[in-house]
Amino acid sequence: MLMYLSDVESGGETVFDAADDLPSRPPADPAGLSDCAKKTNASLAVRPRAGDALLFWSLRPDGSLDPASLHGGCPVLKGKKWSATKWLRVQEYKA
Repeated sequence: MLMYLSDVESGGETVFDAADDLPSRPPADPAGLSDCAKKTNASLAVRPRAGDALLFWSLRPDGSLDPASLHGGCPVLKGKKWSATKWLRVQEYKA
């Protein structure tokens, strides 16, 4: 889970390039997106807003990797981006 701790005035989107087949993704709204988010041809671009959280799974139910979870971040153009990550595990983590 990616938690956004600050608003970003411009840029800083989290982009998912391979999220085409997600049945529950929000509709695309290019208004207010940075050129990075538009040019990456991202299937899904999420603008950082303080207090929002983005939950996505990197594995499918059978335990295989889900390529739709591959994501990246666009550069912050104006402001600062603060975020926190919480890893959720399927099984107990043993170091």
